[in-house]
Amino acid sequence: MVYDVARVRGLIPSLGDGWIHLDPQAGMQIPDAVSRSVSTAFRASASSATGRHVSNRRSAAVLDAARIAVADLVGGDPAGVVLGADRAILLAWLAESLSTRLGLGTGLVLSRLDEEANVAPWLRVANRYGAQVKWAEVEIETCELPAWQFQDLITSTTRLVALTAASPIVGSAPDVRAAADRVHEVGGLIVVDAKGAAPYAHVDIEELGADVVAVSATAWGGPQVGALVFRDPTLLDRIPAVSLNPYARGAERLEVGEHQFAMLAGLTTSIDFLAGLDDSAKGDRREKLETSISSLQNYHDSLFERLVAHLQRLPQVMVIGRSPSRVPTVSFTVDGVPADKVATHLADKRIATVSGTHGGSRLLDALGVNDEGGAVTVGLAPYTTRYEIDQLAAELSSLG
Repeated sequence: MVYDVARVRGLIPSLGDGWIHLDPQAGMQIPDAVSRSVSTAFRASASSATGRHVSNRRSAAVLDAARIAVADLVGGDPAGVVLGADRAILLAWLAESLSTRLGLGTGLVLSRLDEEANVAPWLRVANRYGAQVKWAEVEIETCELPAWQFQDLITSTTRLVALTAASPIVGSAPDVRAAADRVHEVGGLIVVDAKGAAPYAHVDIEELGADVVAVSATAWGGPQVGALVFRDPTLLDRIPAVSLNPYARGAERLEVGEHQFAMLAGLTTSIDFLAGLDDSAKGDRREKLETSISSLQNYHDSLFERLVAHLQRLPQVMVIGRSPSRVPTVSFTVDGVPADKVATHLADKRIATVSGTHGGSRLLDALGVNDEGGAVTVGLAPYTTRYEIDQLAAELSSLG
């Protein structure tokens, strides 16, 4: 069945604002069903899932449903799903919990391709306890992260690898499984940040070989909620807890403070929205997700080719990277024009992009892009159309 982008757009009221939204890295537009779920849960649930009142029981049900939905998204076990206000916060708590593994004489491997959320917490822990940090570097021309380097970077003293499943800046999708297999050979763990991949790829925690996968609901049109998924839920009871509850067990051991139950209700609905992108999808939620994401990928393939072709035809535009394994996200520079000015010009034409130095991106630093004024990043979303891609190209051509 042909992907019906018009039907999908009709499910997202904010798309009626007259803007072209090519900035999903800043958060995809929110479907109406998600907003309604959040509103309903605010009215019907309590601020605690404990207690015998009916509103407490509703909150408990919302929490359980959210764990199941996230598990379906990545092919995990609901018992291994840790929920919180933001995936960056959860990764920080995870690093704190695993800090006892990272002392003198041990090492960890980080990636230049990763966002700071999966870098800064591990650097803090390494600096505190004296663990050696090694970096997986990108190829400057392609922005690929070569898998062969993990054989040398990961040694018998390596205790952890932190790696992105896909860069939300240049789109490159590294070979996570190669790193996972290597670190497991030496008894270490791998933490995979799937924020950049989850909106575009059928994420499978078993296929990745990840011990922990991090996701953020804002990446696919959900509320401000993050999650960690442990491939082996029993690991949660074998690492130090950070919870304020001394009796916490399982996922609760990494959950600090009360949950935002209304947001968790929206999280579940947002995953159901992803599963329903292709209205011909059948089966359980996991099966529907596979069908819908595959349909979306087919639609995005031709759309992304069109986007890159437009950019490459513009002599003043330089596309950053050309990794063959990637998600439909691309960054570029315009000769002689700082990224912020490019984004301002596009915004004046009601085209939203992500611009600048991306919060001090280590990747753009390594490529020297930030020294020249940063880059503009655009990405596809389930609601992006050919017309919008053509409009972006037309406005960029006027800068020349």
